[in-house]
Amino acid sequence: MAIKVREFEVRLTKNKEERKQVRQLRYKVFVEEEGAGVTEEQRALGEEYDAYDRFAEYMAVFHNGRVVGTYRIIDRNAAEKMGGFYTENEFNITKIKKYNGNIVEMSRACVDPEYRENALVMRMLWAGLGELIVRRKIGVLFGVASFVGTKPARSAQAISYLYYNHLSPARLRATVLPEKFADDVNPKLARMNILPREFVDEADAKAEMTPLIKGYLRLGASFGKGVFVDTPFNSYDVFVMMETCKMNATYQKHFLGREDALSCDTGIDKAGIIKTIGKIVTFPVVGPLKMLGAFVEFLLREDAADAEYIEDNEKTENEEEK
Repeated sequence: MAIKVREFEVRLTKNKEERKQVRQLRYKVFVEEEGAGVTEEQRALGEEYDAYDRFAEYMAVFHNGRVVGTYRIIDRNAAEKMGGFYTENEFNITKIKKYNGNIVEMSRACVDPEYRENALVMRMLWAGLGELIVRRKIGVLFGVASFVGTKPARSAQAISYLYYNHLSPARLRATVLPEKFADDVNPKLARMNILPREFVDEADAKAEMTPLIKGYLRLGASFGKGVFVDTPFNSYDVFVMMETCKMNATYQKHFLGREDALSCDTGIDKAGIIKTIGKIVTFPVVGPLKMLGAFVEFLLREDAADAEYIEDNEKTENEEEK
């Protein structure tokens, strides 16, 4: 399903040309703007990619047919074909992989610099992910969120705040793999508790956070333990995880009509929830439209009145390419 807001549209890419546009946008943001390293082949093509793009899907926002925002999506099936998830190069995610349900990795999130002012593109990406959560019954979303540079101390307030206030529950907590740092990187840089708790100021912490990380917090995300310093990509990364049944109560109220609609507690009426989700899956047009109307209103705010929902039966092309 595609969601349109005026001349903007969010959906999964369908063909090689759209996927190429995604990689070109990533080159513009990660290489030209943020200084990530690339091969000569990538430089010649003007595209950023790695081995994980071969079987990945791309959620993309199009403006008049041009890709202006994107997420890379890797599910269990794609990860099995590639020998694992991208995040396993940086974090131990064994506990998440044991989760009894669908899990999806989000990575390479970026928005064209020309479209960042009002956050519409990022909110549309989340709306697209929300539709995917419902349609595929995804229980856990995860990935890494990056800061530009290789010195975590520059974000000491933000990283320490996440450590003291928003660590993932132990049963699903990812942990950093400092042994995978480059040889010249000090493993001690993996620590998240850079500052003592009493030195951490919430306002200062949030001022240091990227808009993406602040958005994740608003949705109720939690974070793994440790920081990964990725020198080739000129970034230091924190692990982010969202258990969809524990998303922000306000989100759930708009999305499913109750603040505890997707509660993980064993004491709630799961039969009612299953019935609701069942209706969504059984009625592929009416169900998602009813839910997405409230969901998009929550995410897109003043732009929600212009939202249109288009059921697209054309299969996305998940070709084997770079």
